[in-house]
Amino acid sequence: MSDHSSEANSHGSVKSYVTGFVLSVILTGIPFWMVMTEAFDKGPTYITIILLAIVQIFVHLKYFLHLNFSSDQGKLDAYSFLFALMIIVMVVALSVWIIYASNAMMM
Repeated sequence: MSDHSSEANSHGSVKSYVTGFVLSVILTGIPFWMVMTEAFDKGPTYITIILLAIVQIFVHLKYFLHLNFSSDQGKLDAYSFLFALMIIVMVVALSVWIIYASNAMMM
C-alpha cells in the first residue's frame, strides 16, 4: 500500500475545523445582532459588518482552505489565491461596467 502521510498533513484536524466554525459563527453573529437590535447607528454598523467580513475571509482561508503563506507551498498557495482573486474582481467589475453601459444606452 502507498504511504499517505504527506497527503494527511495538508488536511486540517477536527480541532482546526471546530475553531474555524466557532469563529465563523461569532463573526456572523455579531453583525446579525447589531442589525437586529439596532443598537448602533448605521455608519458604525456598516463599518463593523465590513471589517468582520474581512476577518471572516481570513478565518476561512486559514481554517477551512488551509492556506499557509510561510513555506514554499505557501508561496504557491498565495499566488494561486491572488490569481483567483484577480479573476473574480475582473469578472465582477467588468459585469458591473457592462450592465451600467447597457443601462446608459437604453435611457
